[in-house]
Amino acid sequence: MIVNFSFFLLLFVSVFVSSADSKATISISPNALNRSGDSVVIQWSGVDSPSDLDWLGLYSPPESPNDHFIGYKFLNESSTWKDGFGSISLPLTNLRSNYTFRIFRWSESEIDPKHKDHDQNPLPGTKHLLAESEQLTFGSGVGMPEQIHLSFTNMVNTMRVMFVAGDGEERFVRYGESKDLLGNSAAARGMRYEREHMCDSPANSTIGWRDPGWIFDTVMKNLNDGVRYYYQVGSDSKGWSEIHSYIARDVTAEETVAFMFGDMGCATPYTTFIRTQDESISTVKWILRDIEALGDKPAMISHIGDISYARGYSWVWDEFFAQVEPIASTVPYHVCIGNHEYDFSTQPWKPDWAASIYGNDGGGECGVPYSLKFNMPGNSSESTGMKAPPTRNLYYSYDMGTVHFVYISTETNFLKGGSQYEFIKRDLESVDRKKTPFVVVQGHRPMYTTSNEVRDTMIRQKMVEHLEPLFVKNNVTLALWGHVHRYERFCPISNNTCGTQWQGNPVHLVIGMAGQDWQPIWQPRPNHPDLPIFPQPEQSMYRTGEFGYTRLVANKEKLTVSFVGNHDGEVHDTVEMLASGVVISGSKESTKIPNLKTVPASATLMGKSESNALWYAKGAGLMVVGVLLGFIIGFFTRGKKSSSGNRWIPVKNEET
Repeated sequence: MIVNFSFFLLLFVSVFVSSADSKATISISPNALNRSGDSVVIQWSGVDSPSDLDWLGLYSPPESPNDHFIGYKFLNESSTWKDGFGSISLPLTNLRSNYTFRIFRWSESEIDPKHKDHDQNPLPGTKHLLAESEQLTFGSGVGMPEQIHLSFTNMVNTMRVMFVAGDGEERFVRYGESKDLLGNSAAARGMRYEREHMCDSPANSTIGWRDPGWIFDTVMKNLNDGVRYYYQVGSDSKGWSEIHSYIARDVTAEETVAFMFGDMGCATPYTTFIRTQDESISTVKWILRDIEALGDKPAMISHIGDISYARGYSWVWDEFFAQVEPIASTVPYHVCIGNHEYDFSTQPWKPDWAASIYGNDGGGECGVPYSLKFNMPGNSSESTGMKAPPTRNLYYSYDMGTVHFVYISTETNFLKGGSQYEFIKRDLESVDRKKTPFVVVQGHRPMYTTSNEVRDTMIRQKMVEHLEPLFVKNNVTLALWGHVHRYERFCPISNNTCGTQWQGNPVHLVIGMAGQDWQPIWQPRPNHPDLPIFPQPEQSMYRTGEFGYTRLVANKEKLTVSFVGNHDGEVHDTVEMLASGVVISGSKESTKIPNLKTVPASATLMGKSESNALWYAKGAGLMVVGVLLGFIIGFFTRGKKSSSGNRWIPVKNEET
């Protein structure tokens, strides 16, 4: 008995000591993913005395230092975290490198108030590593083509396709009018950029730089107007993408459809160093719905600046392209440059009056990822004055159906005498109005806005001085702008004065509401200091803090632009511009896309379809109604972005 008792006592002590010395463990399932968007389940156990600051870090490549994580999640997102174990499921994007996952203990006493993200939240500390997982791989998927996106070229019977793969081995596109017979083929040219091409941190630092992979570019030729084509990209040795399709451009079409917005960015399934844009998910969702509703009608997308908001953190570009691939692989995805793609401290064009305008908003990218990941029509470019290749995709134009589209750069020289000014002048003067009765100009920073955007005051004045006379003289129909993260529509306007027709008075719209939620308040009016919603100046016909995008539909007689809100996918404002010059504000007509409902502008709070007196009366009454709570929050919330929902955040001028 004594022997047996000693045996059990020894066993008990052994088990107790083993338990006391046990360490946290972490495992993943599966160990390999096939492509971007596939999910991994991360499980952990053995976390003693769990804290709500314990966190999980994502690392790629696996040898990254502890403080160079891609992103992080707090363990308290698992319902069992208090018991020292749990799991989190994460969809991952292929970064052409393996992942690993690490768990850390972090305490309040170790919070570093100087080490913060863009929301001014302290970034988690890495002093106490509890466990690290084995590596997760994408296996053969590393070489598979991803991030597929289309665009027009200078030739009307062509379509450009670009994509990314993990190596520079030759890739192709094969295409045809039947999914079962992709009889045409074209080789894709591979290119890449390097860390030394970045001009500042974080883009050229260890914490921001990641291998961007190889960017492939090729053109599908000899397309028949308005015909659906099927295509896939890749190679026999590295694998092929799934088959996608698009409708070839038809410049003689009687109808033009476009989906247009700015400042969208992307969402990530984890928290990272910078603010990401959760609302971008809804924007992509509703546009995909609209594209599917079109059937065999061609369309295109315009994203007018502030594309991914990577701001020097390379992997955010990968997240962006993975998110937009469902729409960008189906219709041409066109862009113009914004401050968050380009601006850097030593950029070549920075006149005295713009010293406070052009900052370091590009995060050290100096336009390089934007220039190589997209290839727009035309050949505009500007030297960066550094090791970086010239910045391209600055200004260009093309016809689509009944509309002539022009894209300009507000980040490089647009003044009279410069190359861009001369391009805009020649382009607008050469438009055949019998062929394309409507002209739409797009750029990032707005010429007109009633937001309290003090920083850009001088650039707006310079645009009115140098560019507006070209717009007025050449009868530009519509001018679209981003940068201000709201939707606002102006009257037909020139020199800050409303006109009666768009001929000589372009209609300006600010459409930077596709995802980013940092924003200054509307410009206050000193004669109305006590009103919770600043009254609109006469020039502003409609403005809102709602996220969304615009839908353009045009034929020979009429161009219609509708604002679609993300909260319900319905139309909340509409303006019609007739070929005769007449502008119809707040039309109740449908935009003629089947299966899409339309809400009359008169049903919205900020529309000017009613008299000012009636608007004030209704506004005062409606503000006490609960249905407007979200709208008011949209204008005045001053808290930081929370995990429970998206709110509009007033922003310092330099953060726009």
